[in-house]
Amino acid sequence: MSNQIDNQAIAKLKGWQIINGKLHKQFVFANFIQAFGFISQVLMVAEKLNHHPELSNVYTKVSFDLITHSSNSITQLDIKLANKIEDIFANS
Repeated sequence: MSNQIDNQAIAKLKGWQIINGKLHKQFVFANFIQAFGFISQVLMVAEKLNHHPELSNVYTKVSFDLITHSSNSITQLDIKLANKIEDIFANS
């Protein structure tokens, strides 16, 4: 499988958009503790993948921007992490 962007795989990601060349999505939670717990779970997965997202947290909102910095593009690794983030969100 190529490491380059797969437009069909991106299209399957619910609510993710390409903004400024990065795969982007914002998640909203009921409170700050839930948002922070979500971030913690994502960071454990990201560390295992050795692929670290750009993220922002403002109270109940958590935003991710995914890009593979070594290739300066969206790759299969970003899609894999986005799917893992979706799985965590679905179970939170």
